Amino acid sequence: MTSAVPDDAHTGLFTTIDHVGIAVPDLDEAIAFYARTFGIHSVHEETNEEQGVREAMLALGDGETRVQLLAPLTPESTIAKFIGRSGPGLQQLAFRVTDVEAASAALRERGLRLLYDEPRRGTSDSRVNFVHPKDAGGVLIELVEPATDG
Repeated sequence: MTSAVPDDAHTGLFTTIDHVGIAVPDLDEAIAFYARTFGIHSVHEETNEEQGVREAMLALGDGETRVQLLAPLTPESTIAKFIGRSGPGLQQLAFRVTDVEAASAALRERGLRLLYDEPRRGTSDSRVNFVHPKDAGGVLIELVEPATDG
C-alpha cells in the first residue's frame, strides 16, 4: 500500500506546540477571567501594531506551554474581523520551528499556501508566518521561530 504522506513529512518540521491563540474582544477582561477562573496568569503582554493586536501570553505548568490572548487594536484588524465573523474563541494553533523560512518553503513545496511571502514579527520579536486555513482543515496554523537571545 502506498502512503499519501511524503517520506520526509515527519522529520523535524515542528519542534513543539508553541501556543494556542484565542481571539478576545477585551484583553484586560480576558486576562482577569483566565486568572480568576483557571489560575492562569499573564507572563508577557505587548502591542503589535503590524498585526493590529494587543496580546498576552499566559503560562501553564512549567511555563513552556502558553495560551495567547489576542484583542483587536482597531475594527479593521484581522482579529476584529475574525471576532465579527466567528465570535471570540480559538483563532490559531501555533507550532514552533527552528527556521520559519525553511518550514514555509517545505510547506509550499507540499502545496500549502502561506499568508506572507516573508516572515513577519510576532510576539517577543519572534518571526512568524501562517498556513492558510483553507489548506489546513479550517485551522489557521502559525509557524513561530522564537527570537534568538543576544
